[in-house]
Amino acid sequence: MTHSPDAEITLTVNGASHRLAVPATAPLLAVLRNDLHLNGSKYGCGLGQCGACTVLIDGIAARACTIPAGSVAGRSIVTLEGLSKDDRLDPVQEAFVAEQAAQCGYCLNGMIMALKALTLREVAPDEEMIREALRYNLCRCGTHLEILAAARRACGLLPGGEPAPRPAR
Repeated sequence: MTHSPDAEITLTVNGASHRLAVPATAPLLAVLRNDLHLNGSKYGCGLGQCGACTVLIDGIAARACTIPAGSVAGRSIVTLEGLSKDDRLDPVQEAFVAEQAAQCGYCLNGMIMALKALTLREVAPDEEMIREALRYNLCRCGTHLEILAAARRACGLLPGGEPAPRPAR
């Protein structure tokens, strides 16, 4: 059996380009956490089933624990750390803070990134879309009601399902 030597790959993460000497087969999650020191994405199951490691790749939610780093060279990767701009939280992050939707916080990365992907692809997501977007993200602490409230807030829905008033720009 031959071991693949470290390859030099270039990843675009949170808008910045990084040249890294890592095996192309290394899990993206390991590269993000160990080489780029971006710890928002969490190691949960290592099988792509819990959602704790979710990142956006070209705006689509993806499980970083199962994706080889070399396969996303040249694509746009956004982590939890990349959502905030100019020291301001993303509206999805703000919604989680406003609704106090955290207990242990381990699942939050996946929940926030899944909702961010939803808001990027849908102008006015409804309750069914929210639930589908979060369907494969596991929360073991039981913060589901607060997470759903934050999701509704982030998607512009009040708890009754009515659109929330949008702030004037």
